[in-house]
Amino acid sequence: MERAFWVQKPDEGEIRSVTLRDPGPDEVLVRTLYSGVSRGTETLVFRGGVPASQYDVMRAPFQEGDFPGPVKYGYLNVGVVDQGPSELRGRTVFCLYPHQTAYVVPASAVTLVPDAVPPGRAILAGTVETAVNAVWDARPRLGDRIAVIGAGMVGSSVAKLLSGFPATRVQLIDVDPRQKEIADALGVDFSTPEEALGDCDLVVHASASEAGLAKALELLAPEGEVVELSWYGDRKVSVPLGENFHSRRLTIRSSQVGTVARPDRSYAQRLGVALDLLADPAFEALVNGECAFDDLPSVLPRLATNELSARCLRVMYQPQ
Repeated sequence: MERAFWVQKPDEGEIRSVTLRDPGPDEVLVRTLYSGVSRGTETLVFRGGVPASQYDVMRAPFQEGDFPGPVKYGYLNVGVVDQGPSELRGRTVFCLYPHQTAYVVPASAVTLVPDAVPPGRAILAGTVETAVNAVWDARPRLGDRIAVIGAGMVGSSVAKLLSGFPATRVQLIDVDPRQKEIADALGVDFSTPEEALGDCDLVVHASASEAGLAKALELLAPEGEVVELSWYGDRKVSVPLGENFHSRRLTIRSSQVGTVARPDRSYAQRLGVALDLLADPAFEALVNGECAFDDLPSVLPRLATNELSARCLRVMYQPQ
């Protein structure tokens, strides 16, 4: 008998028993090694903050149940293939699956984790994939002056990727000066909003706050662009479109991982890029919390109320 974590109702989670069917000829049975809690999205789901208008859009690939609950939700899962095609058996794979001890999915739904990527770090594949898509949307140019606002999982990943462009000036900005630690680990310059450098050609906003969005517009040079990555759920957000917005010809555009930002790339190719990038040990800095699978019902409420400050929570599974 396997087990899965469910959001029973807003602010309350539980672990339920699951009976797995035998895998078919084109399916795999995966035993989970690690899963990851994407703090922004998953705490929003846990709190019941998904707007009714977004119930369909926000569905995870292997979600069961419906918002606001009961719902089994999650999409950062790394495990070992126990049963399936010979070329996959015994291999470590990533899958967009919720928090569950083992599961059966089509073989096409899993992606091999490169040998150079530790399984515990591979849970970040979904986050880095979002960052890859954001960079494709942002289209940075040689020598751009860039700011990334919000040092969460996605914002930090975007800053790391953008810092690799030649001759660019990249700053990771956060209201919490303690986030300088992750910026240093990623090799990116850090600033508080008060000290941030302006005259930016590009600002990626990932703080999910009105103040952050206002700061993003403030930092732009004429003809500059904000790429909005934040997901606000059911919150209303005011956008300061007065002052210099029109006279400086500024732009705000959205970036959303549900659509591949390059028409010449597939979802599988985008995920493959993300997994290859995770060979860089610097990304390990994004994981700053761990818990056992059995502790999820008690840990998620603390994460949702900010009692725990884990950027990415790595969930560990006992061998069965």
